[in-house]
Amino acid sequence: MARLATGAGEQAVRLIISEENLVRQVPTQAAADLTHSFRCGKDNKKQFYMSGRFYRFVRDFHLYLGLFISPFVLVFAVSVFFLVHAWRPGIASATSTTRMVSALPLPGDWQTLSGRPLIDALRPALEKAGVRGEVGFVQHRVKEEKLIIPVTIPGRETTVSIRIASGEATIVTRETGLADALVTLHKSPGQHGPNIRMNWFYMKAWRWLADATVCLILFVSVSGIYLWYVLRAERSVGLILLFAGALSFFGMAYALSH
Repeated sequence: MARLATGAGEQAVRLIISEENLVRQVPTQAAADLTHSFRCGKDNKKQFYMSGRFYRFVRDFHLYLGLFISPFVLVFAVSVFFLVHAWRPGIASATSTTRMVSALPLPGDWQTLSGRPLIDALRPALEKAGVRGEVGFVQHRVKEEKLIIPVTIPGRETTVSIRIASGEATIVTRETGLADALVTLHKSPGQHGPNIRMNWFYMKAWRWLADATVCLILFVSVSGIYLWYVLRAERSVGLILLFAGALSFFGMAYALSH
């Protein structure tokens, strides 16, 4: 009986000591768990950006969006050679045709209008004459009593000369070819005459596509850097090329500005 009492007493003491240790360890363990969860959160976030699912998502969008904008990039890239070197390939010779149109309807208040309202008011007369495209400007030659209206479609330039008194028009159309069409698209919408530009729907749609191309090029560039960074074996070569590209760009910019 004495031995049993002694054993029970020892177990009770051990139980009390273990409970005290547990109470003391609870705050320390809670802090450790919090630190571990914080580190796990950072690691999980890093693992998410480095995970296969996110990588495949960026890779697929990089590929498919790059394919989508590739024709627009080619338009801008090829037309740069024509702009910088002032050279046009002789794919087709420029042709010019002249025709006459009569009884064009001119709005009665056209002399009080200017800018975009004037172009909108003259649009029915141009449509009746069979002329469609982006109107560059409207010139009123007072002495000759004429309205000169240049209208442009990529690859085609049309000049409409309207006699104000009779409503008769002389229309000269010149086919300028594919190279000039690419240059026109490259320069459009441009900075000149912002209050009258984009008065033709298709040129306005081209402006939207040009803006979308710029945004997608930015995405392809950033996603390309991410895809390169994930491939550890290519980091050294990528760093060298990235440094060489940045050095050449900033070096040229410095040389041109000094």
